[in-house]
Amino acid sequence: MTRILSGIKPTGHLTLGNYLGALRRWADEDQHRAEALFCVVDLHALTVEHDPARVRRLSRQAATLMLAAGLDPARCTVFVQSHVDEHARLSYVLECVASDGEMRRMIQYKEKSARARTAGESVRLSLLTYPVLMAADILAYRADEVPVGDDQAQHVELTRDLAERFNQRYGRTFVVPRATHPAVAARVMDLQDPLDKMGKSHASTAGIVYLLDEPEVIARKVRRAVTDSEPEVSYDREARPGVANLLEILASCTGEEPAKLAEAYGGSGALKAAVADAVVELLRPLRARHAELSADPAYVDGVLREGAARARALARPTVDAAYAAIGLLPAT
Repeated sequence: MTRILSGIKPTGHLTLGNYLGALRRWADEDQHRAEALFCVVDLHALTVEHDPARVRRLSRQAATLMLAAGLDPARCTVFVQSHVDEHARLSYVLECVASDGEMRRMIQYKEKSARARTAGESVRLSLLTYPVLMAADILAYRADEVPVGDDQAQHVELTRDLAERFNQRYGRTFVVPRATHPAVAARVMDLQDPLDKMGKSHASTAGIVYLLDEPEVIARKVRRAVTDSEPEVSYDREARPGVANLLEILASCTGEEPAKLAEAYGGSGALKAAVADAVVELLRPLRARHAELSADPAYVDGVLREGAARARALARPTVDAAYAAIGLLPAT
């Protein structure tokens, strides 16, 4: 059976973009068609300045939202990255295969290191090397597919390169994975800045719909979405990114095509009202289920504990094989 692995980083509250681009697909499709592993990649949250208590809180919230979105522990493995030592073990081995130049070419490193320097912060070494840790996350489980957003595609390509290089140098050890992308809303954009994605850790939250926002907050954010001065609605991502973003969000909520939906609205006001209603109804059951799970933390803890045990059992043989292949003396 095909094996899938993907994860979410607890660097902020999860957004509508996380749901439409990842969580919903994991729950509705991926866990039913493959052997699927989904993790909260908390080690990745340590690559920038952070509040330890907030990382712990957001890690639990992310895991709870993953379950609230419909991930079923009987069908898939849900766990926290740091609970499985094999991620860190394999990361160092892969650093011995990766090159400095590869790391510095990563787009996210360039962007995040520039922001850190502008803010007067030091750039942590882990920010440079975290794509290798992401590769270890994937390769440890011999995953065939990695469902990701467009912004992570470069990292999956690096993972493929490292797997092929390791296999060529030291013998076939890893499966070479491939990235998969949803057809629509792979990258939901900020409602106030439709040229930028709807990210968890933006300083301004006015254009970000969070999964746990109250319905009236969602409606207000959508009503205030940036569009343009054109009176009619049309779907053109390049020329009209704000309107296109709203149409793509509505398409993801309804299952219809963005261009077809554009024909039904005479102006951006009517479109915004439809988007607000659709998003509120889409997230209503998720918010209700999150409230139920939050009231039962022992259940969530149990799911994560059992998920880590299953993940560890899957990853350890591959990581042990990588250690042997690269020349490390086995423990006795």
